Amino acid sequence: MKTPSVQKLRLLYIIDILSKKSDEEHPMSATQIMDYLRKDYGIDCERKTIYDCIDCLNEYGYEIIKSQSPRGYFMTPYYFEPAELRLLIDAVQSADFISAKKTKSLIKKFSSFASEYQYKRIEKQVYIDNRNKCANENLFIVIDILSSAISSRKQVEVIYRKRKIVDGKTARYEEKTMIINPYALIWSDDHYYLVGNYSKYDNLIHLRIDRLKSVKVLDTYSRHFSEVSPYQTFFDIADYSNKHLSMFSGDIKPVEMICHNSMIEHFIDQFGEKVSMRPYDEEHFISKIDVAVTDGLVAWIMQYGDKIKVKSPKELKNMIIDKTNSILALYNG
Repeated sequence: MKTPSVQKLRLLYIIDILSKKSDEEHPMSATQIMDYLRKDYGIDCERKTIYDCIDCLNEYGYEIIKSQSPRGYFMTPYYFEPAELRLLIDAVQSADFISAKKTKSLIKKFSSFASEYQYKRIEKQVYIDNRNKCANENLFIVIDILSSAISSRKQVEVIYRKRKIVDGKTARYEEKTMIINPYALIWSDDHYYLVGNYSKYDNLIHLRIDRLKSVKVLDTYSRHFSEVSPYQTFFDIADYSNKHLSMFSGDIKPVEMICHNSMIEHFIDQFGEKVSMRPYDEEHFISKIDVAVTDGLVAWIMQYGDKIKVKSPKELKNMIIDKTNSILALYNG
């Protein structure tokens, strides 16, 4: 095997040095770059060589800026801006379905996309709380298998686990083996879900990814989602998420609600910018949406107390009345 020439390696090492050691506030002089090449990689060169290498890298597509104050060179972020990295790190830390071990591993990988100075600044600002994290270390393997099955339109056999109380005190797992037609993976309410069809029935179900003990792709093709959902040509994940609050399965129905004007932003946050809203009186608006009538919708409405009143359908009104009465009975009892 032929050994790469020093000239070729030098270009790669300069990219590595500038990406890690420089940014807009910490430009590097040609002398500093030469020192790092000598100290870290055992390569000696002259200033003119550094200048030629920087010109070559800029011509290729890297953006290496010559700074006047302070004098030196720095490389602009090639992959992510610091703010973008911050968003990615925050998202990983807030995701309950990612284990603590995997969270640390991902954040460490993110550090390779920022200079040392940028990453230290981001790291100091990141808030680390004591939230519970998933203990399933195979989660990413499971996600990869499911993504492959969805792409190839193949069925999967899964073992799904739920905890239950045994002997009045001990939480143990209850396992169920199912053949699933997988359609989509959705991140909702800090959990990751598989949306699919249990082959025994004609509806959609949601399975928490972190509760899957095992997943095996089968040779048999999946049932098409048009047979069990309103979608015909493609499974609209965004539309489905908006209509199924807290990922409860249920039939989509037209729902009318009379809401206090203070609910406008909450409605837009939940149902999107295109949600229908029109004035009802000076203090209220009325909205009509197509949404799954489920316990998830009931819980969402009830959290706002007297700010929302369901006008129709009667089924949903009765569900809220029944839930309210059961809570009253629980506390009065």
